[in-house]
Amino acid sequence: MTDNTPHPSDDPSLDERSVVLDAKGLRAMAHPVRVQVVGLLRKHGPSTATRLAERLGVNSGTASYHLRQLGAAGFVEEDTERGNGRERWWRSVHRTTWFNDPELADREPEAALAYQQSVASIYALRTRQALNELQTMPRVWRDRFDLSDWVLRLTPEETAALYQELGDVIGRYRRDTPENAATAPAGAERVGLITHILPELNTPAPEAETP
Repeated sequence: MTDNTPHPSDDPSLDERSVVLDAKGLRAMAHPVRVQVVGLLRKHGPSTATRLAERLGVNSGTASYHLRQLGAAGFVEEDTERGNGRERWWRSVHRTTWFNDPELADREPEAALAYQQSVASIYALRTRQALNELQTMPRVWRDRFDLSDWVLRLTPEETAALYQELGDVIGRYRRDTPENAATAPAGAERVGLITHILPELNTPAPEAETP
């Protein structure tokens, strides 16, 4: 579950650009700055520690440290085709991240919670950024902006089916990859679709309205 999670019917083993988090990877990603660094490299392409630091509002030393940690864990690598001897460029190794192993979450509860909290914070940040830019968007895109929520009462099995169905619908649309961007029709822009399934256990059923 990240800002780039594949839809449920995908198989990560069939995509060399996907990474399935193991214990080492989960611990490496259990920091909000590292989650943001990986996201920025995937969204904007290769970058330097200095440029990433400017986007994140941290100093370049902090960005460099987290890039080295991500590099050691295999999430980023040096882009040797860019830059010079004084400036290192980095790129993301993967395009998507999978974290869907309940047993791993049970074994690494603190790392799992830290990672999930970081992802949730980034989703909230992306929403605020879109809101801040809303008034300057072209009207055609401003009219497509949406914040909605529905409250359902489902069993665990129904919730799993809902997740699968949502993924199937999303899978019918064009992913934002370099290859797809090059062949996308005129007027196509990057659109972020964020889904949350938030169980609210032990919430009393609403009282029926009397006629």
